Amino acid sequence: MRCPYCATLENKVIDSRLSQAGEVIRRRRECEACGRRYTTYERVEQALPLVVKKDGRRQPFDRDKILAGLRRSCAKRDISADALERIVDNVQRVMVERGETEILSSHVGREVLSQLEGLDQVAYVRFASVYREFQDAREFVSELERLLEGTEASGSHEAATPSVRPEASSGEGPSS
Repeated sequence: MRCPYCATLENKVIDSRLSQAGEVIRRRRECEACGRRYTTYERVEQALPLVVKKDGRRQPFDRDKILAGLRRSCAKRDISADALERIVDNVQRVMVERGETEILSSHVGREVLSQLEGLDQVAYVRFASVYREFQDAREFVSELERLLEGTEASGSHEAATPSVRPEASSGEGPSS
């Protein structure tokens, strides 16, 4: 593993931990040349499907793209990086478990929304606004009303049980 600071290959592992339900090993490393520390993650390589975009292009499944979209949606929200990693892990697992060699970007987006709705409703609406390509304030209000109805039906102010309505658009948004 190359040091991200000085590019030297000589380093030592100073701590290893299982994380995220034992599916990932987190390793803290220290560069023997510059002495700086950094973290690496090790996970089983899976045969990931191709994502079919709405214009027909095909791209490899990219967990970093999903994570970037989640980070934008969760900006200035009290959501940990570990929680976002868990969402991406869950989405990736669901897509792999489908057993398909190609999946529609809309399936990826719906799964991200499903995971986000139970975590943070503001982040959910932010993500949905890009993913579903909201065109005006009425679409925001409609989505907010749907969320509020779900929250009131559950009898609390906590996030409602995740349920995703069929999308009006099969847009790609930040998830694909």
